[in-house]
Amino acid sequence: MIEYIKGELTELTPALATIEAAGIGYGLNISLNTFSAIQGLRVGDGTSGKKEVKLYVYEAIREDAHVLFGFINKKEREMFLLLITVNGVGANTARMMLSGMSVSELCNAISTGNARLIQNVKGIGKMTAQRIIVDLRDKIVSLGITDEIPQGGQIAAPVNNQVKDEAVSALTMLGFAPAPTQKVVLQILQQQPDAPVEQVVKLALKQIK
Repeated sequence: MIEYIKGELTELTPALATIEAAGIGYGLNISLNTFSAIQGLRVGDGTSGKKEVKLYVYEAIREDAHVLFGFINKKEREMFLLLITVNGVGANTARMMLSGMSVSELCNAISTGNARLIQNVKGIGKMTAQRIIVDLRDKIVSLGITDEIPQGGQIAAPVNNQVKDEAVSALTMLGFAPAPTQKVVLQILQQQPDAPVEQVVKLALKQIK
């Protein structure tokens, strides 16, 4: 199983990223959201002027092909994996959905039952949109994918996912449950987006019940 691929970006299109790692070029199917995120990365300080990219991977192994899908972060991959569990939603349709909507927007539509918004994605009909909502509404909560959406239903400002993950990991190792820990850490980072891991952990220790 490939968890992620990290290497030099050699080619990029809105649908495909090619990354060279250890002399091997990997072609990964990507969403428009991942494409935009990669475009926003700064070029490394090496002499080649190439970008170093890290994409999380899903492997679709079929009889006639071995297809790789790449995601800019774990949240996008988690949403993709949930989408393809829904009857009638294949890998390409899931990628199309993640191209038309961000993970936060998609979570918001699912959690609020907004089938019409989901239907705006090409290839998604009314029945499929309703099935996505019914099948995934509880699952996105249990996996913590909705953590980036506040209770009011509005899309939250982006947070530093690396700091969030490290803080949650540290607090979990101290014996705190992951779900309430994630919510507290997210609230802290939304209020103090530049806070370092140590400060987030200290503040969270005072708030976690």
